[in-house]
Amino acid sequence: MDASDVPDLDGISPRAWRLLRVAAGYDQRAVEREVDELIQAHISMLESGNRSLSRSRRRTLLELYGSELTDDQVRAIVDHF
Repeated sequence: MDASDVPDLDGISPRAWRLLRVAAGYDQRAVEREVDELIQAHISMLESGNRSLSRSRRRTLLELYGSELTDDQVRAIVDHF
């Protein structure tokens, strides 16, 4: 995903975060294993809308999920959910 295609991290809804994770083939525990210092509770809070992660952690998640999805898939999920 090049810089012009990267979605606005502040504009991604909790539902879209969940759909991105699932579409990329990750459960919450798998994300916890992939990203240092990120625990399953952080993912739950982001996906429920109860709390947001720092910009750098959201960027890391988007990069992780985006590595398993096409740019069009990421954009479709972010834009429609």
